[in-house]
Amino acid sequence: MRLYIPVLLGSRRIGRQSIGVARCLMGKLRACANIRTELLDLAGYNVPLMDQRLQEMPDPPADVRELGDKLQQADGIVMVVPEYKNGYPGVLKNALDYLDAGHFRYKPIAISTVSSGEFGGLNCLAQLRLVCLALGGVPIPASLPVSQVQATVDADGTVREPRLAKKVEPFLRELLWYVEAMVTQRHKTTWMRLTTGACLKASTPAGDATR
Repeated sequence: MRLYIPVLLGSRRIGRQSIGVARCLMGKLRACANIRTELLDLAGYNVPLMDQRLQEMPDPPADVRELGDKLQQADGIVMVVPEYKNGYPGVLKNALDYLDAGHFRYKPIAISTVSSGEFGGLNCLAQLRLVCLALGGVPIPASLPVSQVQATVDADGTVREPRLAKKVEPFLRELLWYVEAMVTQRHKTTWMRLTTGACLKASTPAGDATR
């Protein structure tokens, strides 16, 4: 079974340097025979300002529907997001706000934040993890902050900074561990539904019943 793990690039800014990081990670994923990947570049989607959720729209814009479908079909997601003004780009928040609260349910999400400064977008990382949780996703513990991107990663995805290059594969390996675990559990739950006619509820932790 091939896993579908797209790379979501959360910026459409002209001259953005985060595209090199996205191409680097996508290239690593493509090297794995059991992974299907593609770049979901917000610059290539026409996503109007959100005034209604995707599931509530009688006739959603084609690009919004396509982006939502691909994210929902994903087994896991890699997000590459530049930090702007100590946060993530508004164009990304606008796109994610179209989705319902469970759109990323049980999907592991690996986040690489990018900045031209020294801290690699850590403020953006903390905020974006909360957004992913609100969508039902599972942000993995590992992250890939890329600082001074203009000097460390070329537009074609070549990493020029040796310390950063050593972090890329462990970052993706952790994502794959979580994706495989989640996919296995989803299949197990589906099998239980088919064989028992109902899905067992998770047990309530001791002390939580009266909260």
